[in-house]
Amino acid sequence: MTVQLNHTIVAAHDKHTSARFLADLLGLQVSPEYGPFVPVEIPNGVSLDYMDTRRAITPQHYAFLVSEDDFDTIFDRIRRAGLTYWADPYHSREGEINHNDGGRGAYFDDPNGHNMEIFTRPYGSGG
Repeated sequence: MTVQLNHTIVAAHDKHTSARFLADLLGLQVSPEYGPFVPVEIPNGVSLDYMDTRRAITPQHYAFLVSEDDFDTIFDRIRRAGLTYWADPYHSREGEINHNDGGRGAYFDDPNGHNMEIFTRPYGSGG
């Protein structure tokens, strides 16, 4: 059996703004609107399909494994945007990055409070 994650729906108060926020930070494109969704296609074929909601949003966690060079580029965008970032998912180590498994990682919030993460080494890979 072959199973692949194809997409997930991301709740947003403004789907266009939220999709653009993520795409700009990660250096990706916002895809054309499809039904109620504004997709951001990730290079591994999974899309985050932003959809507007008027309800309260329960924050979710989205983690992006990136190369060392891409980390530098994305992290620079985070800092230039004036975003608060943390070394941990609990947001207790503000203004720091982590070095888990010999790599680097950082957490930041999107406009809806979703906990986004960039990291350079898969968890448990050592280092």
